[in-house]
Amino acid sequence: MSSISPADFTTLKVTEGTDRLWVRLHRPEVRNAIDQQMIDELHSVCAELEARPRILILAGSAADPEHGRKAVFASGADIAQLRERRRDDALAGINSTLFDRVAKLPMPVIAALDGFVLGGGAELAYAADFRIGTPEVRMGNPETNLGIMAAAGATWRLKELVGEPLAKLILMAGKVLTGEQCLQAGLVTELVSGTELDGAAEALADQIAAQDPLAVRLSKTVFHTPREVHPVIDTLAQGMLFESQAKFDRMQAFLERKKK
Repeated sequence: MSSISPADFTTLKVTEGTDRLWVRLHRPEVRNAIDQQMIDELHSVCAELEARPRILILAGSAADPEHGRKAVFASGADIAQLRERRRDDALAGINSTLFDRVAKLPMPVIAALDGFVLGGGAELAYAADFRIGTPEVRMGNPETNLGIMAAAGATWRLKELVGEPLAKLILMAGKVLTGEQCLQAGLVTELVSGTELDGAAEALADQIAAQDPLAVRLSKTVFHTPREVHPVIDTLAQGMLFESQAKFDRMQAFLERKKK
């Protein structure tokens, strides 16, 4: 049974499914700026998914033309709160601790991106396993323009994702990528229109959900382990899977289909 309820959240909109959890960042009045309340609520989401592993789909607020609001994932950290933070707050790793937790969730994380994906919002997206975007995406890390640095994963995750030259342009020169540039850099795997974004995220979640859950979980864990522990960790994980009932059932089904 789930231990969370949509009523528990004020900065997130949470929708549960059997094999997935949709979480929409929801502070549209400040373009989903990430504040302490949102951080705390995302920790609650992580605790739920650690206890009952499912696919996580992260998204932002949809467009609201009636109130003059465009679709947005997250415009960054809440600057009003950030301005008051001091050295001890930085050393506490408020954002980096959460984003690392998101990255280490048992099942894959999909980020469905539209509009602004900046600062802490970009770093949250970098922590996902998959990113799908729209042409309207504007992704980058303008922290140095505010007298700070992107210290919640961007300095190392971004280099792994897009390579050192482009990562330096984003982190040190304030380059903001368009959706098309994100696609060219491999930062997103697919570009779709805003109206197709939810469907594209669902389709990817369906693909993942069609796989054996334990095999997916172990593949994600092994993928992110340090190079020096391979191939031992691969062999141990495969040994676990070789004993799973799902392996026998799925392989038997494959062989029976092949006979037809």
